[in-house]
Order: sequence, then structure tokens, then C-alpha cells
Amino acid sequence: MNLLRKIHRMFKLHRIFIKQDLKKLMEYKIDFLTGAIGMLLTQAINIFFLSVIFARIPSLEGYSFEQIIFIYGFALLPKAIDHLFFDNLWAIGHFIIRKGDFDKYLTRPVSTLFAVTVEKFQVDAFGELVVGIMLLGYSIPRIGVNINFINVILFIVSIFFATFIYTGVKLITSAIAFWTKRSGNITYMFYMINDFAKYPTTIYNRLVRTVITYIVPFAFTAFFPASYFITGGNPWFNIGGTVLMSAVLMVLGIFVWNKGVSAYESAGS
Repeated sequence: MNLLRKIHRMFKLHRIFIKQDLKKLMEYKIDFLTGAIGMLLTQAINIFFLSVIFARIPSLEGYSFEQIIFIYGFALLPKAIDHLFFDNLWAIGHFIIRKGDFDKYLTRPVSTLFAVTVEKFQVDAFGELVVGIMLLGYSIPRIGVNINFINVILFIVSIFFATFIYTGVKLITSAIAFWTKRSGNITYMFYMINDFAKYPTTIYNRLVRTVITYIVPFAFTAFFPASYFITGGNPWFNIGGTVLMSAVLMVLGIFVWNKGVSAYESAGS
């Protein structure tokens, strides 16, 4: 019962922070529109180059243009959700620790991780989310994805856990700043590996496949779960692996974070 009350309180606090961010958004509408349009244009350019490539080749390692579009659209959903709710972790590695601003989170009556993540609601992530949904809407009827109750549940599960793969990577790398004062570049380096996950892993050499599957497992945010919906095969690996990798990264991330908070020493510029 106490746990349920605590969860309810956390959701209530999260809603309050989101409302505050939305109020700020109403004051700076141009910033929101600029960010969202920028996201849309970036993804539109990527899709354009894909279409140019497929205009000259019939398939990529056996995958059609529509199947690649499905994988690409699938990849955008967990990335956008992570961007929407957990983007403030970037600030930890870039300047919050270095400037000593982390002190304020230590005085709040909630966990420091919760306080950091709910402080920012990154609305320009809606650009990625809209593009991802549009690409799935375009590709699903063209590649014959089997839409049934089980697959809908597995889709929701895979998106949910794939989101926390992104969050786990950011959490682990941003927490390094508790010891080094700055880790934004490390976070960026690892995070950008996600670009490899938007395409079939079979197009890469063994080293890249190993890295994006077992070391920084972004392949489980897109290609592997999307492959299940395309082929209907190997759900234990494609969906189960996504759940497992997500759990491992989040447990490791929370462990590193807590160790980092214990080691934290206030610093100023």
C-alpha cells in the first residue's frame, strides 16, 4: 500500500512538472516550433536519402524499402519517448555537476534521479514521435505485419523496454560526471551509436554487430524487435532480448548513479 501511494505521488509530481514546462512552452512557442520542425526536417532528409539508395537497388541485404522504413520508424518511437521524458540527463554530464547545481536535488524529498528526470519535459521530441508514427503507418500495410492482440501487446512491451535502453545508456554515461565533473562528450559518443540500429545489423561487419548487440545494445531498440514483427520469428531473442538488455542497463545505471551520488562533491565554476 505504501508503495502504491509512493508511485501515485511520483506520478502526481511528474504531472505538475510537465504542466510547468507546458506553461513555459506557451511563452516560447517559436522555440518549440523551431525544435519540432528541425526534428522533422532531419528525419525527412534521412528518408529522402534512403529513397535515393533504393531507387538504384531493389533491396538491402534482403530487406525491401518498406521494411527498412518500418525499422526506421520503429527506431524513432523509443528514442522520442526517452527524449521526451529523460532528456535532462544530458545536463548532468554537461554542466549540472560541473557548476555545483546538483546540490539543489539533494535537498528535495524525492530521489535525486527522479528529481533530475522530471525537471525537463522535452516537447520538441514530438517531431520524432510524429515521424515515427507516420513511417509505421506507411509501412505496416505494405509489408503485411500481422496485427493481432498478441502482437499489439508485444509492440507496446518492446517500445516500453527499448525506451529504457536509451535511458540506461544515458544514465550510466552521465553518472560518470560525479567523478570527472563532466561526461557529456562520453554520453554523446555512446548515444550516437543508436544510428546503426535503424538498419539491418546484417549490413555491418562482425565488430559493429557485436558492439550494437551486446556492448551498447541499440540493436534491441529497433532492428531486433522490428524483425519479429516483419518475420514473426524468434520472439524470445528479438523481444525477450529487448526486455533483458533494458533491465540490465537500468539496474547498472541506477547502481552507478547511486554510487556517484555518494561520491558527489559540490563544485563551482
